[in-house]
Amino acid sequence: MPSAPTPSLPFIHDVSGIIGAGGLTQAQYDAHLAATGPALEALRRQHAESTLPLLHLPKRRDDIVEMERIAAHLKKDATDIVVLGIGGSSLGAKAVAQLAYDATPAQSQSEPRVHFFENLDPHTFERALQSLDLRTTRFLVVSKSGGTAEPLMQAYAAKAALEAVGGGDYLAQHFAAITEPSDNPVRRFATGIGAPVIDHDPRVGGRFSILTNVGLVPAMLMGLDVVAVREGADRVLAPVLAGADPQNVAPAAGAVMQVGLAQEAGAAASVIMAYSDRLERFGQWYRQLWAESLGKDGRGTVPATGIGPVDQHSQLQLYLAGPADKAYTIMSVGSAGAGPRVATDDPALDYLNGKTMGDLMDAEYRATVATLKASKRPVRTIDIPVLDETAMGALLMHFMLETIIAAHLMGVDPFDQPAVEEGKILARKYLGEM
Repeated sequence: MPSAPTPSLPFIHDVSGIIGAGGLTQAQYDAHLAATGPALEALRRQHAESTLPLLHLPKRRDDIVEMERIAAHLKKDATDIVVLGIGGSSLGAKAVAQLAYDATPAQSQSEPRVHFFENLDPHTFERALQSLDLRTTRFLVVSKSGGTAEPLMQAYAAKAALEAVGGGDYLAQHFAAITEPSDNPVRRFATGIGAPVIDHDPRVGGRFSILTNVGLVPAMLMGLDVVAVREGADRVLAPVLAGADPQNVAPAAGAVMQVGLAQEAGAAASVIMAYSDRLERFGQWYRQLWAESLGKDGRGTVPATGIGPVDQHSQLQLYLAGPADKAYTIMSVGSAGAGPRVATDDPALDYLNGKTMGDLMDAEYRATVATLKASKRPVRTIDIPVLDETAMGALLMHFMLETIIAAHLMGVDPFDQPAVEEGKILARKYLGEM
């Protein structure tokens, strides 16, 4: 049965649960796996020809100094840093930043505190500007194209708020920007007030940009090891570049699971449930990556995310007894033995006596996997012994490669998003008519 054969990975990737009743036959799995060969060869060719810069990011170190410079600028005399971006300019950074919250609330507050205001809710943003001490608050504006309306609206609102409290002469100290090297509105905004700007590589799409300065500068601001993030990504990419057989490439197996189940078993949705609060934002990042990369030409599956064990109580009934039209990925982070250990003298609670909170979470994770399998639902598991920067980098690269390989199997381009661009154009038209 197929499972993760690469011991160097910082997680165990097991797709054996997709083969059998409710899933793929062994012959179907093998046929789809063989079909990933051309996709893997294309990735090796793109790496050799430097036509897909994403594949060179894990080894890059020459851009670290520039990222450190912008981080130092933002952190100087700051109590709070607000990251202004949306979609690919924010979701990946939020996923990595959540690693900083592996502690009690008092310890998890980075210095300075980092906030992500991604959604364009005017009430939320107005309250934030009123509650933050603007004298010691800094703003990082992130937009690949430099023309994204949402972060621009937020940046100009922040600028006006600073000017209103007498900070108009010090705007350069309060802002920094990341955008592509072109004459665009974000760059003009930053240079117009004398704030520093660093270049985002225009050849790396937003949802694939987590390993660039877009994702790593916010990680730096929270004291995370960005080199370790890239090293983790490199460990997943290495077998691909080394020409490993598809059965020894975890992202290939993952793509086969997703596309094979969609084509052979009618799986219309891809469900990821992670048993860790620190993977909640990872799920949000995955949702955009999968939906925007593959939802084209009538193809694609619907990404759905959840956090265990809480979402067992809200979703598992549907998953176990509803339509058999979903592929399941259940993720765990080594929790057994972790957390407070309880003692109880209530006989009805003997099953909890002497156990830790992590023991209960681990038991519920294993029970969810077992009940899904018993209900003939196709399940893969990803077990992460230690969720650190290396593991996070590996997970991010795994799912980016899995998405690219799945796009090859589906026959779509994973790097464009024409329907989204149409919506942006129409929104600007409506705004102009107001």
